[in-house]
Amino acid sequence: MSLNVLITGASRGIGKAIAARFAKEGANLYLTCLNSYESLCNFSIELSEKYNIMCTPYKCDVGNYEEVATLFSTIGHVDIVINNAGIAWLGLFTDMSIDDWNKIIQTNLTSVYNTSHFAVPLMLRQGSGKIINISSVWGNVGASTEVAYSASKGGVNAFTKALAKELAISNISVNAIACGVIDTDMNRKHLSNEELECLKEEIPADRIATPDEVADMVFTIANAPGYLTGQIISFDGGWI
Repeated sequence: MSLNVLITGASRGIGKAIAARFAKEGANLYLTCLNSYESLCNFSIELSEKYNIMCTPYKCDVGNYEEVATLFSTIGHVDIVINNAGIAWLGLFTDMSIDDWNKIIQTNLTSVYNTSHFAVPLMLRQGSGKIINISSVWGNVGASTEVAYSASKGGVNAFTKALAKELAISNISVNAIACGVIDTDMNRKHLSNEELECLKEEIPADRIATPDEVADMVFTIANAPGYLTGQIISFDGGWI
């Protein structure tokens, strides 16, 4: 039986690469995005035709509980949830508004609660499941001018460890990948080429990772023994 996989934030970057990786292996996909729905629909059709899978796109703000409830009303079975949706905000903490703060927390952290809240009962009924959260090294160590982002990813890491302990007895694993610098639109939006080059010089691997490499890592964790749970796995080329 084919796996059913939910991937949030799948219209571009890491989420899109993850979707392509699982589609290649024959998984059926539920893909969400908020702002690029037309592109996601076209991508879903492309994957469906190329790999002969079911690929269903949804326009969904995963930081909104009601919208995620509506999403799961159409999902009867899910084996793997990959919480990838995320946004960044760079700037001094004193310049950050409460609206900016709430948007980061809702998108990056509350979304993980929302999807897990609805996915876990389905996984409990079937006696298995995997939740993989895309986090950041800044959730481990914090970053200047990225207080909210760091706090949200730190929350994701703590959520991962705690939920894993609750669900281990039920054959449901929960892990997170703490990404370093990845070549995504989000990073290129906030960082200049010069800044990215400076970051590259700090990384022992002497390069920035690609979304496809993160997708390969996600796929590896998805196929790991269930005994691997509660882990925050750094994926940063030896940087932090």
